[in-house]
Amino acid sequence: MKPKVYIARSLPEPAAAFLERHCRCSYWRGPGEIDADTLAERIGDAEGLLVTGTPIDGSVLKAGPALRVVSNLSAGYNNLDLRAFRERGILATHTPYVLDNTVADLAMALILSSARRVAELDRLVKEGRWVSGMDEQLFGLDVHHKRLGIIGMGRIGEAVARRARLGFEMDVVYYSRSRKPEVEQQLGVGYSSLEELLRTSDYVVLLTPLTPETRHLMNEERFKLMKRSAVFVNVSRGETVQEEALIRALEGRLIAGAGLDVYEQEPIGAGHPFLGMNNVVTLPHIGSATAETRNRMAMSAVTNLVNALTGRGPTDVVPELGGRLDAGQ
Repeated sequence: MKPKVYIARSLPEPAAAFLERHCRCSYWRGPGEIDADTLAERIGDAEGLLVTGTPIDGSVLKAGPALRVVSNLSAGYNNLDLRAFRERGILATHTPYVLDNTVADLAMALILSSARRVAELDRLVKEGRWVSGMDEQLFGLDVHHKRLGIIGMGRIGEAVARRARLGFEMDVVYYSRSRKPEVEQQLGVGYSSLEELLRTSDYVVLLTPLTPETRHLMNEERFKLMKRSAVFVNVSRGETVQEEALIRALEGRLIAGAGLDVYEQEPIGAGHPFLGMNNVVTLPHIGSATAETRNRMAMSAVTNLVNALTGRGPTDVVPELGGRLDAGQ
């Protein structure tokens, strides 16, 4: 008999069809993302579970006595309580590798949008405030031949570095938990301490996964190290930044601007300080949100689920549970 699975989100047709061929599927049909309590009520005797951002802790796992694997349709997995997974002996998988270039594209888009004030000037034109000539106060910043500092040189970091070096002839330095001489040689980038990177970079891109060590990695002390002309970009996880410190840095013009795709609390409310700042570009966590990449992520997620339940073994087990160590950002 086919294994039974519960799918806590909608899936593209090819991914859903593949899953239906191998499993008996039940789906969440409600609006938005399913919450943990509702999910716990619906798991029943499912052996597999597919989620995106729903928190999965011990109480959810306990509600599914037959559970063997949870497939997280995301590269990140900070919504999973890995200690509870270990205690129950349940596999957890995620979908790295397929989104690297797409997220790198967005990082460059945020650098360019912030530097050239694209969002701000788009509003100016649409609101009928464009007059003859351009006030110097609305001038932007060059990107080409400037210094880019990358915090976290995983696969996405490498993809950003490649774009910056080859496309914009930028001077690229990076800080990471492990040095990568082969990347330095291949891409022509330099290794730096975090403090030196912050002091010397014109653009800083944060690309670290969220861990206890990287939570609030960017705090008030570190924002104060940055150039007043620098732009900060975050496409990693919102909690890697102490948001109040970033707000103070922007309000006090300690840095020139920011391009943000992630936040400590998502979605941000209508009264959030970022929304009133012309020197901040805000996006709604769309790092991997292209049709092509989301389709590939969905196929990766359902393949992991099917392989785990049919004895073939998933390829993308999260690193803390025995997967590949290069599976983070």
